[in-house]
Amino acid sequence: MTTTSNHETTEIGVYDLDAARRAREAAPETGSEAGSPATQAASERAQDAQDTTTADEESEAVETVDGQVLAVVDERPKSAQRAAAPHREILPAWAKDRESAKSAALWAAKHYGNTTTYHGVRLPAYYAKLAARSPLGLGRVLAGCWGWIFDTADRDNRLAVRGNTTDASAYLRLQEAHRNQIRARLCLAFLALLGVASLAAFVVFGIDSALIQVGLAAAALAGLGVLGRNPDKPITGRAVETAKEPRLTSELIINALSSLGLARLNQAISKEGSKAIAFVSPIMRDGAGFRAELDLPPGVTASEVIEQRDRLASGLRRSLGKVWPETDPEVHVGRLVLYVADKSLAQSKPAPWPLAKAGKVNVFEPIPIGVDQRGRPVTVTLMFAAGLIGALPRMGKTFTLRLLCLAAGLDPRVELHTYNLKGGSDLTPLDAVAHANRSGDDPEDMDYLIRDLRAGAIEMRRRYKAIKNLPREVCPESKVTDALASDKSLGLHPIFWAFDETQVMFEHPTYGAEITEIVTDLVKRGPAVGIMVWCATQRPDAKSIPTGISANAVLRLCLKVMGQTENDMVLGTSMYKAGIRATTFGRKDLGIAYLVGEGDDPVIVRSSFVDAPAAEAIAARARAARIAAGRLTGMAAGEELPDDETGSILDHLLAVWPEHDPEWPNGKVWCDELANRLAEHKGSLYAGWTGAQVTAAVKPHGIRTVQVKRNLDGEQTNKRGLVRRDLTDTLGHTETETHEDDAGRTE
Repeated sequence: MTTTSNHETTEIGVYDLDAARRAREAAPETGSEAGSPATQAASERAQDAQDTTTADEESEAVETVDGQVLAVVDERPKSAQRAAAPHREILPAWAKDRESAKSAALWAAKHYGNTTTYHGVRLPAYYAKLAARSPLGLGRVLAGCWGWIFDTADRDNRLAVRGNTTDASAYLRLQEAHRNQIRARLCLAFLALLGVASLAAFVVFGIDSALIQVGLAAAALAGLGVLGRNPDKPITGRAVETAKEPRLTSELIINALSSLGLARLNQAISKEGSKAIAFVSPIMRDGAGFRAELDLPPGVTASEVIEQRDRLASGLRRSLGKVWPETDPEVHVGRLVLYVADKSLAQSKPAPWPLAKAGKVNVFEPIPIGVDQRGRPVTVTLMFAAGLIGALPRMGKTFTLRLLCLAAGLDPRVELHTYNLKGGSDLTPLDAVAHANRSGDDPEDMDYLIRDLRAGAIEMRRRYKAIKNLPREVCPESKVTDALASDKSLGLHPIFWAFDETQVMFEHPTYGAEITEIVTDLVKRGPAVGIMVWCATQRPDAKSIPTGISANAVLRLCLKVMGQTENDMVLGTSMYKAGIRATTFGRKDLGIAYLVGEGDDPVIVRSSFVDAPAAEAIAARARAARIAAGRLTGMAAGEELPDDETGSILDHLLAVWPEHDPEWPNGKVWCDELANRLAEHKGSLYAGWTGAQVTAAVKPHGIRTVQVKRNLDGEQTNKRGLVRRDLTDTLGHTETETHEDDAGRTE
């Protein structure tokens, strides 16, 4: 026999009798006799090790016989085990949070106040019912007295005894005993009646106060009414509809869990009963609801229960919006935290936004956007992340996006670029602070968008070059920091892009491919240099949210969607299978979404409701802060894009490519040469462009490059270029051009 141990302090299970039995059965296979003294001695020593605690030794002892493990015993003293166990919080969570404590106090005041008022108003009716039943109560008192005096309850037994006896003397003794009992009880009843009569006489003749007399009479009448009550017709009503929503108890929770159809759970409950589920703490008040923590049987995970949330709500006799099961992975995956709210999120009043009237924002720090189902604040950190918002129409998608834009706008350093591609005025309040803000998908809106995105791509490349040239002690991680963003001389301020109804721009027949390429690049490479991109759509699919964008979006908000595909498109692959299902939200759950990416686990959030007038007030406050900081730019400052024309890149190419170009007489020019001309003409828009970028920019317009030959220093060189006639034909220009081809022929 060998004994091994390691000195970790992990708690181990107790001695397993089955393990010892298996070891004894396996002993013949290892050359030992079954039930040998060595095996028995090892088993006894393992059992003794379980019961014996050693104060100076904290180790895990593993006893084996010929390689067969007999037991793993925790040899730590009980005091050490208690010291290693996590301590309970001195105060409950709701008592340490002001909002939760306030909510709990309001609930208690409302609940007990409503109950007291409800019954107080009905006291006259309750007394009238008691008075009406007092004759019945008096009759029950007289009947009870009669039955006690004459012992009517035992009449059948006496008759049976009398009928079975054949001894006359015994019969006479039984009769005499019964008569004596009746005489004694009659005397007691007479004395009691005399006492009652004396008390009544004293009340009538000995008390001068009529009020006291009436009160005593009323009390006596009420007492008789209580004795005459009917169980099927209760005197009092119910201040709470308990039939509709039964009181949350451990028995109700266990019954609801057993109705989920989980095999392991039901087996444990049938075997051990209610002991199979251990309630870690009593069911307690937490915010605007009740919270229960419980350990599920071994082998049952909390995620299995979460997947059956609708059945759990049915078992608890609550609406789906009130039942929120969660897991606590910091403890173990079998720990279930069940929260049952008083009202569903849709029925409760939206929580006010903490930043609606005052406060500043730093996009490098968490920003409040709403509350969870318990009323706890939910935050997001906008910096270094791209985000997605998906939902059915009219579920609060645009309002949620506007809230994020307003939050970003309250940081004076952030440059806002917002585009409402469905049209309308939802994002109009941002005109006061946005560097660029457009609404609609008209040709001029899309031209403005593509020009702004091209400038954004150029800005991103400039930022990477700027960061590369910064000293290591200033920028140690090769990314924008809070301090760098605040330094105006570096131009590394945060940039926030927001697009609503992204399917419009990504599927645009002319600019769709180029927009997809630029936005994907901004999402992938932009976060490190302070560029944040948020895309919102009511049609979550691969076309509306290209894979390159959805795969790199860190933050995801999914309001109600219709199916599993849309759910996983927004929240991530297999989220639906894991029980994170935005499909369970109802049509009334406006502004309620799953938030993924901010913490370790997805959370439910109801975004704060900020209407248009409130949004305008917030934007005005943000504008004042920007003016004070000297950060008001773009459209908000009355400026236009560097390229203020409404033309496309084709118009810009024609502007730098004369009809009769003396250097390129055949009407064909290398793309590299055109890139240089564009940079000279509109440097802020095309600075740093190459011939390849010109090729990519004209490709969505249906224009392809050709081989262009040219003599340089006596040598003929071939490069890819464009034909001017292709540009004019695409734009519909009618020009009469005479060019010579490469061979000198006239075209």
